[in-house]
Amino acid sequence: MKIVKKIAIVLLIVLIGMQFYRPEKNKAKGDYVAVFETETQPSAEVKQILKTACYDCHSANTEYPWYNNIAPVSYWLADHVEDGKRHLNFSDWANYDSKKKDHKLEEVIEEVKEGKMPLNEYTWTHADANLSEDQISALLAWANKARANY
Repeated sequence: MKIVKKIAIVLLIVLIGMQFYRPEKNKAKGDYVAVFETETQPSAEVKQILKTACYDCHSANTEYPWYNNIAPVSYWLADHVEDGKRHLNFSDWANYDSKKKDHKLEEVIEEVKEGKMPLNEYTWTHADANLSEDQISALLAWANKARANY
């Protein structure tokens, strides 16, 4: 029983210590998706869908929920955002060549069609990111149209 108590105390100390050393937040200043939106020309409806369901994990600016201030959740979210940006970063659109832009839009279409995006982990806490059939259709139509430019 003593060993369990010692382990519990060590874990508590680690958890408290984690509260003081948080990961860096993904916060950009200015219009962090201007190049992407100018080039791909989403409608107002699609812009709202992108903002609600995509930009938090796939851009240089994340709107963090209150619980991001609690470790270890803050570490999990930071890793999640970094992984999302590694796959697709709308804020880095200007640095993609035409072939890569076409491929990224193709991946958007595939992931949304297959219901893989937005992730379930995201929609659990962001109910407005659950896309309706109409929103999915609008997003897919826009992405297909934007792909034609590449």
